[in-house]
Amino acid sequence: MPRRTFRFAVLAAVAAAAACNSGPPPPDDSSYLTTLIEWRANRDREWRETDDPIPVNRREELLPLRYYPPDANYAVPAQLRLSDDRPIVQVPTSTGTQRRLQVVGTLEFTLNGQQLSLGALSPPGEPIRNLFVPFADLTTGKETYSAGRYLDIVPTSTGIYTIDFNYAYNPTCAYNATYECPYPPPSNRLKVPIRAGEKAPGA
Repeated sequence: MPRRTFRFAVLAAVAAAAACNSGPPPPDDSSYLTTLIEWRANRDREWRETDDPIPVNRREELLPLRYYPPDANYAVPAQLRLSDDRPIVQVPTSTGTQRRLQVVGTLEFTLNGQQLSLGALSPPGEPIRNLFVPFADLTTGKETYSAGRYLDIVPTSTGIYTIDFNYAYNPTCAYNATYECPYPPPSNRLKVPIRAGEKAPGA
């Protein structure tokens, strides 16, 4: 059986939850909590109603998905510093292969008083519809999935973004080994704990 590749497109629920050009709504939006809860519920519903990526025989074990409680402190503004030449990097994946991705730029932000950054990636040779931001942190392999987590961020025309770790999600290979999922590059391994978003799979 050929291995299935990770889909960079965000789930339809993510698109509905995100503002048209700036990603998830800012934490001071009165509907923020409702939107986040609905996004999580939509993921559970979609995955319970299909056998992909979670096989039917593992639904009771893995659903509902596990999350940290919502925390607006983990939704912070960021600025994207564009790469001059958008270098192509080889990113290892869960199947032992290499995935070619271009570095669009670096998202710079402050979280809990610390200045941090994450590389924003995209498939080369394609229009940039989403910034793919895989990351690991000090919870990785303990409270969260051992291969890291992902963020999808919609590009803006201003270079100003919201990084909302409450929307961090596990790669599909966390639930189905037939998927090929890129690992976070060294530049995206944060030396702080990110206790927001999806936790490690489990009962």
